Amino acid sequence: QVAIKKMSLQEDMSEELAVNEIVAMRDNRNPNIVTYLDSYLVDGQLWLAMEFMDGGTLSDVLEAVYLGEGQIGAVCRE
Repeated sequence: QVAIKKMSLQEDMSEELAVNEIVAMRDNRNPNIVTYLDSYLVDGQLWLAMEFMDGGTLSDVLEAVYLGEGQIGAVCRE
């Protein structure tokens, strides 16, 4: 299983941001970070194939769970 992140390339600076994200994901491998697998251009969208992580996106988790300042610090440190 993989996760696909779809990025529109229609907006200003979106191509540069997409390239920066690909380079950062490709060049910074870490067991605590989702693994970048490949990217594809499909109908004007950039699709990033990444390791699948059960539980949804980090944004979904952060919206559903309250973290105190100490917990946020611990997550950032790790």
